[in-house]
Amino acid sequence: MSAPVVVQTEHLDPAAAAWLGERCRLVVCPHDSPDFHAAIKEAEALVLRTYTRVDAGLLSHGPRLRVVGRAGVGLDNIDVHACRARGVEVVYTPDANTQAVVEYVVALVCDALRPRITLDRAISTAQWNRLREEIVGTRQINELTFGILGLGRVGKSVARAVSGLGCRVNYHDLLDIAAPLRHGAQPVSVEDLFASADILSIHIDGRDSNRGFVGERWLSRMKPDVLLLNTSRGFVVDNLSLAGFMRGHPQALAMLDVHEPEPFGDDYPLLGLPNVRLYPHLASRTATAMANMSWVVRDVWAVLQGQRPQFPAP
Repeated sequence: MSAPVVVQTEHLDPAAAAWLGERCRLVVCPHDSPDFHAAIKEAEALVLRTYTRVDAGLLSHGPRLRVVGRAGVGLDNIDVHACRARGVEVVYTPDANTQAVVEYVVALVCDALRPRITLDRAISTAQWNRLREEIVGTRQINELTFGILGLGRVGKSVARAVSGLGCRVNYHDLLDIAAPLRHGAQPVSVEDLFASADILSIHIDGRDSNRGFVGERWLSRMKPDVLLLNTSRGFVVDNLSLAGFMRGHPQALAMLDVHEPEPFGDDYPLLGLPNVRLYPHLASRTATAMANMSWVVRDVWAVLQGQRPQFPAP
């Protein structure tokens, strides 16, 4: 029997790609390549990351597809229902980047609360003393209430980390979460979450009902000096509403790692605001997390072998 054809549309860790390539005929072909439709026609498996959209249209060009592997956590770019309707399994890596995202969230908080500079030359005593007088953090994290919107895998780990730093932690989630799994976080209504948070970190999932969830209704309840973090999905924030809030509250700070769309253009409503910091989707970008996500290839191979995958899509 000939080796099954697997189309890889986005970057994989070299070790994971090599492992899959030893077992399959691995074809590297970006989803926006003119050769993609020809490649997917022969593919039994498709491996992707963030920017390849799998919907009914794509599936119609892949009659031999048996499995789609998402080297990542969310499934926003994959129509799982459409895949399953055609008998195509979907696998992913649900916990691969949790630690990386948590570290990134903590780093953003520290960047916001603890201004600092480095010295590249000797300075006078007067300059030294002036810097120590001018560069002072106005708030410590243990004095603040940290709000978490969505207490899933990442949200729970963020709660554990910031609780360890002395924060009071509130959260809101659709599910009733057992106390031992909250890491000290207290459940509150969504109204109270937005009103009480000195720091609000967004970790809700990509379901359709979350599109634009963080909009004027909830933003208007936030403190005027809130620190807002989004490392989940860009589309859960209403960009126009957030831009309006930030213009009206110059003491607030928004730090956004994810955007709608990506990459954004010159017309992005949050571009150019002095109290908004925009980052190019970096939260999961550690070598370890990237490698962990790439090993979705094990489940891709399992499905091709007729075996049960470890992490099928819910």
